[in-house]
Amino acid sequence: MCLIVFAWQVHADFPLVVAANRDEFYARPSKPAAFWPEHPQVLAGRDVAAGGTWLGITRQGRFAALTNYRDPAQTELDRPSRGMLVADFLTGSTPPADYIAATQAFGACCNGYNLLVGDRTELWWASNVSGEARALPPGVYGVSNHLLDTAWPKVSGAKNAFEAALASLPDESAMRALLADPRVHPDHHLPATGIPMEWERALSAAFIHLPGYGTRASTIVKLGRGARARFSFDEQTWWSDGAGERRRYALTSS
Repeated sequence: MCLIVFAWQVHADFPLVVAANRDEFYARPSKPAAFWPEHPQVLAGRDVAAGGTWLGITRQGRFAALTNYRDPAQTELDRPSRGMLVADFLTGSTPPADYIAATQAFGACCNGYNLLVGDRTELWWASNVSGEARALPPGVYGVSNHLLDTAWPKVSGAKNAFEAALASLPDESAMRALLADPRVHPDHHLPATGIPMEWERALSAAFIHLPGYGTRASTIVKLGRGARARFSFDEQTWWSDGAGERRRYALTSS
């Protein structure tokens, strides 16, 4: 599934640093990160199937991202798309705290998720599984397909590598390496989420490449300090044959 590790108000030059992998079936159509023609302030990929997105940022420094909560027994295919929660925050202007409160009714209709929304002053996490919602204090965090900072091996390993990589910024090579790590973890460390053990094992890697399913995008976001500080958005998309395409945006917010 997916992985997001991020630092909030930790780095001296970058108040928000994010490294994320989006995992999905290759057959599900999506568009790589770009500015949306109908919302030119939004930079994000796009889920063609449902119209939402999994991660994005705006020229004004609004940020949002989402991971699914893995529980096959509670997943229903006909529920609303969770990706609209990210898209609606990015295309709107509601402050993060108010947005989290306003989405409770819609969120209750969705399959399980973790949602991150923030701007230059605050960053919030919410989950419709635990019912929690809170503003995050400064720190380094990780989330995959359980709750925030659940100590799954892929989350703990990625957080450790991410904290070390922060010291190398603005050089992003160490962050790209952690997102490209294909190593799986020992079976006795893996969670039991209701899927077969061979899938638990394969999904324990930060980077996944399986027949029909895998990491579709690896993204690094850095938001600079100051009202007009620059931000960067680096995305490596991946295709089913193992090839890919890299896109990088570096802009001054307005």
